[in-house]
Amino acid sequence: MTFNPPTPFSEQTVLITGASRGIGAAIARRFAAVGMQIVIHYRESHEAANEIARACMKQGAKVLTVSADIQSHEQILKMRDKLEQMNMMPDIVVNNAGISHYGLLSDVTEEDWDRVMDVNLKGSFLCTQAFMAPMIKMKYGRIINVSSIWGISGASCEVLYSTAKGGLNAFTKALAKELAPSGVTVNAVAPGAVQTDMMAGFQSDEIEAITSEIPAGRLASPDEVASLVYFLALPESGYITGQIISPNGGWLT
Repeated sequence: MTFNPPTPFSEQTVLITGASRGIGAAIARRFAAVGMQIVIHYRESHEAANEIARACMKQGAKVLTVSADIQSHEQILKMRDKLEQMNMMPDIVVNNAGISHYGLLSDVTEEDWDRVMDVNLKGSFLCTQAFMAPMIKMKYGRIINVSSIWGISGASCEVLYSTAKGGLNAFTKALAKELAPSGVTVNAVAPGAVQTDMMAGFQSDEIEAITSEIPAGRLASPDEVASLVYFLALPESGYITGQIISPNGGWLT
C-alpha cells in the first residue's frame, strides 16, 4: 500500500529548525526552489533568519520566521500554535538545530552535558512530538533529523556531541517503526565534515588533516546535505524510513 500526499509536494509546508545559517539555511533555500511554504526557525539570530527568508521569498516561496528556544516545551507549543493560526502546520519537519562541544570528557561540566543533550536531542524530541499528530491523522508526513557522522562512529574529544547524535540516530530508528503504519517516514542525515560555522573552531592545518582522511579530498558543502534532505522529503521516498544516511565523501563506509 502506498500513501499519497494529501497536498501536492510544491504546496506543502516544511519546518526547519536552526535555519538561520549553515545546513539549515541551505535546506530552506532548497525547498524554496520549488515554491513550498517554508517555516524558518531560529533562536536569537533574527537578522540572519530574515536574510534567509528574503532569499527564499525571491524564489517564490511563502516564508514565516519563528523564534523559539528548542529546549523549552512551552516555547515549542507556542510555535505550534502560531503555525496553526497561520495555516502553516508542517507536512515535513527537519530537526536541524544543534550545537557542538569540543573537549576532554574529564573537563565536561554537568551544565555542558545538559545543554548539548537538550539542544541536539531533547529539542528534536519536543519538535517531533509537537508536530507529529497532524501527520498521523493525514496518514502522511516526513520527519528528517540532521545527525552527524560522529553519532555513528564516535569522535575523540567530542563525546557529548557524539552521544547526543547517537541518541538521535536511535530515536530515528525506533520512531520510524512506530510511525510507519501511519505513512510517516522518519530518517536521519548524518553528514561528515561540512563547510559550516561548526568547523570554524579548527585551525587550517587541522582542516587539512581532516581533508586528507576523506577519500573525496574535500569537505561537503551545505547544499549537498540539503539535497539529500530534500530527496528524503519527496513523496517518492515513502518506502525509505528508519535509515541513517551519511554523506561523508567516503570517510566512513
